Amino acid sequence: MSRLFTPLTLRELVIRNRIFVSPMCMYSSRDGLPTDWHMVHLGSRAVGGAGLVMVEATAVTPQGRISPDDSGIWSAEHAAAFAPITRFIKEHGSVPGIQLAHAGRKASTDLPWKGGRPVDARNRGWQTIAPSAVPFSKEEPVLPREATVQDLETLLGQFAAAARRSIDAGFEVVEIHMAHGYLLHEFLSPLSNRRSDDFGGSLENRCRFPLRVAKAVRDIWPEHLPVFVRVSASDWMEGGWDLEQTLYLVRALKEMGIDFIDCSSGGLVPEAMPPFGPGFQVPFAAEIKKEVGIATGAVGVITDPAQAEQIVATGLADAVLLARAMLRDPYWPLHAAKELGVDLPWPLQYERAK
Repeated sequence: MSRLFTPLTLRELVIRNRIFVSPMCMYSSRDGLPTDWHMVHLGSRAVGGAGLVMVEATAVTPQGRISPDDSGIWSAEHAAAFAPITRFIKEHGSVPGIQLAHAGRKASTDLPWKGGRPVDARNRGWQTIAPSAVPFSKEEPVLPREATVQDLETLLGQFAAAARRSIDAGFEVVEIHMAHGYLLHEFLSPLSNRRSDDFGGSLENRCRFPLRVAKAVRDIWPEHLPVFVRVSASDWMEGGWDLEQTLYLVRALKEMGIDFIDCSSGGLVPEAMPPFGPGFQVPFAAEIKKEVGIATGAVGVITDPAQAEQIVATGLADAVLLARAMLRDPYWPLHAAKELGVDLPWPLQYERAK
């Protein structure tokens, strides 16, 4: 029996298999609102057999978007626009999830195929905010503004409000983005956090604001549904955030009721050189699961069904999160089942685990 195709239960939520669609920026929103693109993109992955379909990094405020074309959930209008999408995903047996994010100093950039450079107000951009006035790249023309303590209170409220709207929109999983060099990761890493107040300096202080955000979301999210956190387990840079510090953070997250750690890495500084290759981040998921005793997801160059099966079957992680593989093939789970000799019932929408 394939372990990859057994249900995963987190709190009272039963996910039909261990194949999750990882958040992927689609640069197809208008004023942060999802469009027909999102219905087709996300809905087709539910029809294709994924256990969970996660929406791209979704900003809790307009200034938290990576680009002006990213999705957001900062108003009731945004929640209402997501509702038909979550309904469709559920109707086809999958679980709808949303990743709440703020891009911090990596916000206000152009589309990747236009170079991805920072954009100013004349080009739909805005002033970015960060833990410290340290740019992502030395070539950036404008420094991010250092967040004040009042800014942090405002941001905390924006994350909490976005979580409430996500419930209204019909999402069953919420993931807090603490990875890839965005705002909450910027607080965690000493390479980007140069503060001397209660939110900088020591490991405890650097974790303080991200943990406050996690608690605010967990307190709002329904007790019977799980909360995920995506982490970058390493900056891949000397003197930066690393696995040992990640374990400290995850222990605190588990204690406050976080249910699942989505284990990625990198993204904080452009000069980092991760050892990119098949399954290169799987050891992070395995170590966090072993040392903290929390459910984990493995992500990063997982493309082959046998590879995904091995990760889950040997207990290195509880699920795999696929992005590029799912972009290439929305029906990857169905093709994986065939390759692994799993006889799935059809139509799948009638087989959502109950």
